Amino acid sequence: MSFDTRITTDVNIQDGRQSETAAAVAQGTRRLLRSIGVATVCELVLGNGRRADIAGLTVNGTIHIVEIKSSLQDFRADNKWPEYADYCDHFYFAAPPDLDPDIFPRGPGFIVADHYGGEILRPAPFQKMLPARRRITMLAFAQQAANRLHSLQDPGI
Repeated sequence: MSFDTRITTDVNIQDGRQSETAAAVAQGTRRLLRSIGVATVCELVLGNGRRADIAGLTVNGTIHIVEIKSSLQDFRADNKWPEYADYCDHFYFAAPPDLDPDIFPRGPGFIVADHYGGEILRPAPFQKMLPARRRITMLAFAQQAANRLHSLQDPGI
């Protein structure tokens, strides 16, 4: 088994695809998750080829995925979010404070966030992952985190 590290080793996730708003929501969401014991990486490639905006891992192995939506247009244009549910125990949407939370489906959790932090407005229900899928996702998470740390310590790699 191998993981596609071409797109996951860059430490700087600002690759030009994210809007300023999406970057702010990501920063605040990651700060929130870290404050509750969830370590995160951005742009984690999942087993189905999709990339999670934010993937999180707790000390007990619980996996969180957060899909960032920066605007109503962003939400309406992207229907792939249901494909993330099988790769996590908790699935959330995260959005800026000026986006109406009522546009989002009620099933997933919901986080509101800006540059400084975030708040969970609706907790994500627990949906236990299949053990084999958990193992593959945790290995991808670990490899991406290690590669990014290596890139920080050895920028010329």
